[in-house]
Amino acid sequence: MDFVDEVTIHVTSGKGGDGIVAFRREKYVPRGGPAGGDGGCGGDVVLQADDSLNTLVDLRYQTRYRAADGGRGGPNNRSGANQPPLIIRVPVGTSVYCVEKDRYIADLTYSGQTVVVARGGRGGRGNAAFATPTEQAPKFAELGEPGESFTLRLELRLLADVGVVGFPNCGKSTLIASVSNARPKIGDYPFTTLVPNLGVVRVGPGESFVMADVPGLIEGAHRGAGLGQRFLKHIERTRVLIHLVDCSPATGRDPVSDYEVIRGELEAYSHAVAALPEVIGLNKVDIPEARERAAEAERALREKFEESGRRIPVILPVSAATGEGIQQLVWAAARLLREAPPRTPVAVEEVVRIEGPEAPFTVERGPSGEFVVSGRQAERLVAMTDLDNEQALRRLQGRLNALGVFRELEKRGVKHGDTVRVGSFEFEWVDEGAQLGDAGLAEK
Repeated sequence: MDFVDEVTIHVTSGKGGDGIVAFRREKYVPRGGPAGGDGGCGGDVVLQADDSLNTLVDLRYQTRYRAADGGRGGPNNRSGANQPPLIIRVPVGTSVYCVEKDRYIADLTYSGQTVVVARGGRGGRGNAAFATPTEQAPKFAELGEPGESFTLRLELRLLADVGVVGFPNCGKSTLIASVSNARPKIGDYPFTTLVPNLGVVRVGPGESFVMADVPGLIEGAHRGAGLGQRFLKHIERTRVLIHLVDCSPATGRDPVSDYEVIRGELEAYSHAVAALPEVIGLNKVDIPEARERAAEAERALREKFEESGRRIPVILPVSAATGEGIQQLVWAAARLLREAPPRTPVAVEEVVRIEGPEAPFTVERGPSGEFVVSGRQAERLVAMTDLDNEQALRRLQGRLNALGVFRELEKRGVKHGDTVRVGSFEFEWVDEGAQLGDAGLAEK
């Protein structure tokens, strides 16, 4: 199965059901009154973390998700059906970003965690809801509220306790295969591993940890060289690093220089990652001359740590191929894990609103000179109004006036015949002050 760790999807919540205009009609009840029921609520779109998934590959092939619309209201005050949420399952460790709002929404870090990314529209009210002592038989109802639509970017960051880093072909996959049940592809050439591999390492009775190898780290990885930036993010959640260094003379590289290059890439990418406790494994000591090179590298590294004043980590000669020193390496990593602070859970509300607090409306001039009224409250009022119904249109005028929209338009210099756009609807400003002492909007 392909490993996919970043996808873009489009989600749309359900529209609210329309309220209806109806009247009670029964024998011997000549004036039954209004009895139009309310529409049902549209379905939400919900992301749910599922620990049985380990990739976003399913979302690559289906990128559009739409929840069901709410049911229409019925006569005799019967409400329309509320729709259930549309649940999209994603792997644990998925971060969610809203592209339109350019903001981070949620981080799903445990199985079963949910976040509402698009709220279903509420149902429109039937005419029974608008009956008053002065308007006892209203002949209008509300339309359902439109659903929300967003483009989301999902990024998967693997949840592992220990991350294994190092140059390509330094033995990371061989290490994880030797200490866990993971079976990564292993080969004697760089970039054999093109996807992160996870494995559970058992330290002793009742004690284990999750290890991940991070492929593609070379010089310039933090700028995207090799496969670096794509996979560096997977070690952001680790608590301990195992830094494998290839001591084989066949590479022609200096083990100490290799270590410093990878350290530099980690520091350039994230100071938090670079500050993680680490164990250094000087690998491939089973190869002739590699053991001597490992001993020299250990002395040089200790000197550099002493000169810089940094704490000297555990440095071990190991062979992932033969198993030499591997048990000590695992114990050293487990010891650091016990001392490391637990992973801090990211506080995420169970329901996240993509919209932040905003003014009820704003008025701006459009490119063609029209007046553009923007704002969730004003746009929702218009969208839920049946503009073909005179009573409903009169009520909309009163609501917009009470909200202060007309006052702001007049302040901005609106004149008779000007175009006013609210959301996707266009109106003509009608000023009949000389005749009726009134002003307002007329549908175009």
